[in-house]
Amino acid sequence: MIPEAHLYVHQQRTNELPHSTRELKPTEDPSGLRVRLGWTLVHVGLRLATPARPAPAFSS
Repeated sequence: MIPEAHLYVHQQRTNELPHSTRELKPTEDPSGLRVRLGWTLVHVGLRLATPARPAPAFSS
């Protein structure tokens, strides 16, 4: 068996695939909903992971 046979098959399959002529969308603005949701989940996870602080004692 030829060691490079899988490379040949891969190249042939790549040539058979249709090439897309549409333009790719530019990347989204980093202030998008996805980023804000991600940071919100990070904050929630950090609050769940940190131990609870005791409530301050008020003297009367």
